[in-house]
Amino acid sequence: MQHLPDDYFERVYAGALGKALGVYLGRPVEGWTYEQIVEQLGDIEYYVNEKLGVPLVVTDDDIAGTFTFVRALADHGNDISITPQEIGEAWLNYIVEGRTILWWGGLGNSTEHTAYLRLKAGIPAPRSGSIELNGKVVAEQIGAQIFIDGWAMVAPGRPELAAELARRAASVSHDGEAVFAAQALAAMEAQAFVERDVDALLDTGLAVIPRDSTVAMMIRTVRSWHAREPDWRVARQLLVDSFGYDRFGGDCHVIPNHGLIVLALLYGEAEWDKSMSIVNTCGWDTDCNSGNLGCLLGIRNGLAGFESERDWRAPVGDRMYLSTADGGRAITDVATEALHIVNIGRAVAGEVPLRPKAGARFHFELPGSLQGFQVSVGNAGITSVEGQSRGGLRSLSIRPAVGEEFVVVSTATFIPPDAREMPWYQLVASPTLYGGQCIVAVVGSDERNTVGVRCRIVLRHYDGSDDLIQISGPGEALAPGVWTELTWQVPDTGGQPIAAVGIAIEPDDAQVDAPPIVYLDALGWGGEPDLSFDRPTDGGTMWVRAWVDALDQGLSVHSPEPYRLIQNAGRGMITQGTAEWRDYTVAATIRPHSAEAFGLAARVQGLRRHYLLRLGRDGVLRLIKVLDGERALAEEPMPFEFDREYRLELDVHDSRLAARVDGQPIMDVVDEDLPLLVGGIGLVCEDGRVGCHSLRVHPLA
Repeated sequence: MQHLPDDYFERVYAGALGKALGVYLGRPVEGWTYEQIVEQLGDIEYYVNEKLGVPLVVTDDDIAGTFTFVRALADHGNDISITPQEIGEAWLNYIVEGRTILWWGGLGNSTEHTAYLRLKAGIPAPRSGSIELNGKVVAEQIGAQIFIDGWAMVAPGRPELAAELARRAASVSHDGEAVFAAQALAAMEAQAFVERDVDALLDTGLAVIPRDSTVAMMIRTVRSWHAREPDWRVARQLLVDSFGYDRFGGDCHVIPNHGLIVLALLYGEAEWDKSMSIVNTCGWDTDCNSGNLGCLLGIRNGLAGFESERDWRAPVGDRMYLSTADGGRAITDVATEALHIVNIGRAVAGEVPLRPKAGARFHFELPGSLQGFQVSVGNAGITSVEGQSRGGLRSLSIRPAVGEEFVVVSTATFIPPDAREMPWYQLVASPTLYGGQCIVAVVGSDERNTVGVRCRIVLRHYDGSDDLIQISGPGEALAPGVWTELTWQVPDTGGQPIAAVGIAIEPDDAQVDAPPIVYLDALGWGGEPDLSFDRPTDGGTMWVRAWVDALDQGLSVHSPEPYRLIQNAGRGMITQGTAEWRDYTVAATIRPHSAEAFGLAARVQGLRRHYLLRLGRDGVLRLIKVLDGERALAEEPMPFEFDREYRLELDVHDSRLAARVDGQPIMDVVDEDLPLLVGGIGLVCEDGRVGCHSLRVHPLA
């Protein structure tokens, strides 16, 4: 059993936060030159998104890839002997072709797109990313480095392990110097949990890569410049002259950008404000460089490193989007993703997982963490505070403004209005909360309050105009010093997706000089959904956006049936739901028109991890387990007819699966070999078109 740092959770959170803040800081000027930045913006010392008219919190390949590809470890039992091929399988599972995670720049142009196409064609990693197959220029672009931080954070204080995991992960898509850069950075980040000296960290990075590599030579050269030249601008020009883009091929080579990370680390003296200003003012691939350096600084400096004259954390509020085929985890926050990484690291170290506040989704246990909560109605101040908790150490403090009669604080559970259109990468997501589930919130009234308050759980869901409307659960009055647990079973919203959940506060007297303070200690939900996925009677488009769409043609709100699936070649699917769904029945009425096969999926954990009840034109109904390949658990002959409606039903309970067609029991099997125990639902179409008029999911009777 490996001993983990006592502050492991907090330091991983700081690293993940540094990654996110760095990406958000650098994203608006990605691809700009130093000269363009200085002329138009001056030195970048804070977020510039408003000056450039773009959102602050965005979907981005650096963030999505970092916090998605490391899931391959959890998917394979947190076994550190995981192979490049298994990590490549995670790519195929979590990536929706042309829509999520990657820059889809084409074969031989985008390194990651090239590797994806190799994997899709059956070429396993590491050959998928090799120089032999893709050429040196393509294989040595920046992408291996930008996705690597998660592999370091699961190996705190173990730089050799971090470098080895980084090598395997990087080799899915890259080779040569790109892999060396990823290894060096991963080793530095892992060592930063136990070492603060910058030179020692750089030595750690150099120790895991070949001495004669270009990356190693460049690091040594930048260090020599720093030893004799005090001006980072002069050093930047030396880097341009010696290791600039013109020395290497491709759109975004790793060497120049890795050099900027080292330069900013040294000249910024590992201090957040100064290092971030240098690495972003220097230009080139700013979001990538800033994100990697931000993660390293977060791990090294901890949360105290973000404290300065500028408020780096509040504008972001932990918000994060992971646009992947696992739509139920797309709307997330930094604290939640940090906990996922921590629990992988704990498993690797032989320790049990952490479950803050009995597993509450929003626990606020990390200092300063808001977990995406914002004021959505009224005016109030929200902060993370210590000592006001019934289940842990911290809670969210909510203080209405003077004279405020009604305040709502909430966090997103689906695509919020300001994220529907992203400037760079599309946000593909499913809701995290559904009708039939039960929300539980622990709230308290400060004992120093001079008036009572009424609290209630509130939801906001889309309507036919794609606007948000609010609905409220029952209220409860709290006298000063009183705590309570609010519960509410989510009502059916008529097919419209739920976009936010929160707490409403109504002071008994809004005219007091000191408005009452309310603490939100924890909020979460459980149970399986109980609802029908029908076309909403009031219309709108967001109910379609709630599906992860992995079809060639894509869903349309204008088709005669609610769900018309069109797949030009191979298998396409749409999915919805979360990893919290466990035991349920899913049923759908499906009509094949011109398709080779169609089906109903359950326990969906991506495009290549689910159970599939599939009927094909060969006249065989199969219950298939899709997991690193496909295996039929059961099969029965069944006539396949075009334009006939089939009612497919699938029960999933622990490792047992039962299938019915048109109400008749057909299959009942137990999957005893690594069963999939959680996940959402999906519809499948192969080579053609099928329609679905109704789909329902509900708890098992």
